[in-house]
This record gives sequence, structure tokens and C-alpha cells, in this order.
Amino acid sequence: MNLPNRLTMLRVVLIPVFVVLLAVDFDWGNIAFLGADIPLHQFIAGVIFTIAAITDWLDGHLARKHNLVTNFGKFMDPLADKLLVTAALVLLVEMDLVAAWVVVVILSREFAVTGLRLVAADEGIVVAAGKSGKAKTWVQLFAIIFLLFGNPIFSYVGIPFGEWAMWLALALTIYSGAEYFAQNYKIIVKSM
Repeated sequence: MNLPNRLTMLRVVLIPVFVVLLAVDFDWGNIAFLGADIPLHQFIAGVIFTIAAITDWLDGHLARKHNLVTNFGKFMDPLADKLLVTAALVLLVEMDLVAAWVVVVILSREFAVTGLRLVAADEGIVVAAGKSGKAKTWVQLFAIIFLLFGNPIFSYVGIPFGEWAMWLALALTIYSGAEYFAQNYKIIVKSM
């Protein structure tokens, strides 16, 4: 179990902690954070989500830099990412911060691309993450972070940055999903 894989597992362990802190309405009061006034438990959940998002970048960076890429990491890293983002998006719907249909579109794309990767893997082909897919992931993470923290900094001037970032994430989700299928349509046709 190398360091990148440990970071991936840390992300997996942080997910239920994040969920409990965000889903349960603890009466710990509120905190003012860069112009936003949010419940303390939501703030702590936001910190945990941010730490988990950083481990998403760090584990991959370390694995590539130090040649520590493993099959376990190839499997668990994207799974941990999907679990973290899915948990956050579902809870943001519950909190009325993201429309349910937006989350359905985002999650549908994730399932579809994962299915495409499984079909490709069965054919011995690896469908690597493209630039648009990576951009989608990072915009999603930033949008979720800003929504969790009550739109910090931008709330001073009334700009709904977190919402705008989520709309951009939705557009990148649709674009990158279409791009994956357009670039790999032969795999689908071959498997029919």
C-alpha cells in the first residue's frame, strides 16, 4: 500500500464523515466565512470535502511522479472520486442548492462513461481521461466547494459564483460525455 493508494483510501474514509456532517443538522451554531454565514457543521463538511478533493489531485500526482501507479490505484482512484462527488451532489440537492435534474444529468454521464470504459476494457482498450473530462472534474469540485462554503468572497458582492460554476460543470459534463462517445463510437459498434 503505497502513499498514493493511502491517500485514495483516506478519501474513501472521509466520505461517510463528510456525509454525516452535512446530512445531520447538528445545532452547533453558525460561522461567518469570507462573507458567508453558514452552519458550523456545513463548514466542517466543506473543509473535509476540500481535503478530499486535494487528495484527488495529490494521489495521482505522486503516483505519476514517483512511478507508483498500481492497478489498485487505477481502480480505486476514479471510484473514490465518483463516490465523493456523488455524495456531495445528492446532499446539495437535499439542501436545495442544486437542482435535481442537474445532478441526474451529471450522474448519468458518469454511469455512461464508466460503462463505455468497461466495454472498452473488455476489448483490451483503455479509455483514458481526456482534457475535457479532467476540466469537468475540477470545475465540479470547485463548484461544490463554493456551494458548501456559502459562496465565499463572492457573497460580498452578490455574485452567485458557486451556481455559475455548477452550470459550467454541467456544460462540461455534457460536452466531455459527448466527446468520449464520439471518440470511442467504434468500441460501442464493435461490441454490438
